[in-house]
Amino acid sequence: MQNTLATLDQHLSQLRPELYANLNAPLTEDAIAALEKSYGIALPADVKTLYQWKNGQRDDYYEAFVNNSTFLPLQEALEIAKELTGMIGYDFEIENWWHAAWIPLFHNGGGDYICYDTGGVFTGKQGQLLKFWHDDGERKVIAPGLEAFLQIINQYYEDTDPAAFDEFFTLEHYPEGYPKAFYVE
Repeated sequence: MQNTLATLDQHLSQLRPELYANLNAPLTEDAIAALEKSYGIALPADVKTLYQWKNGQRDDYYEAFVNNSTFLPLQEALEIAKELTGMIGYDFEIENWWHAAWIPLFHNGGGDYICYDTGGVFTGKQGQLLKFWHDDGERKVIAPGLEAFLQIINQYYEDTDPAAFDEFFTLEHYPEGYPKAFYVE
């Protein structure tokens, strides 16, 4: 994971310096532990490592980090997860519309998220990344894990001419067998 983040750091600092300048400072282990205690959660090691690299991006900077989505600071991610989990059984009556095992890491500003799945909903694979769309029952598992997802981003930067970068930074190539689509109704 450290090598993957070091490569991502290099890509962003060289190829997207404005985005890089608007990433928040890393969180310390103590800061992460305080958030875990406050939200009653034990974060997976790879999520902690991600936030020890950078704590999301500034909330007043809207350039996409990946897939037309910004990178959420950890406290905001945990607050969103708590809020959406509290809607289960009320606003979210359909099973797995939202799941308490999901932690949103990236959001598009319209209520849609790329989430880290601590429970392995749909596939049994804990740590997978999936897309949650607030108004659509399709749930796509897009990567088997966080490191694999970050490697896809790195590959994008290695394969794409910087002149072709646009504001969406949408990944088109996923690991073999991904994305996996599931529907909740």
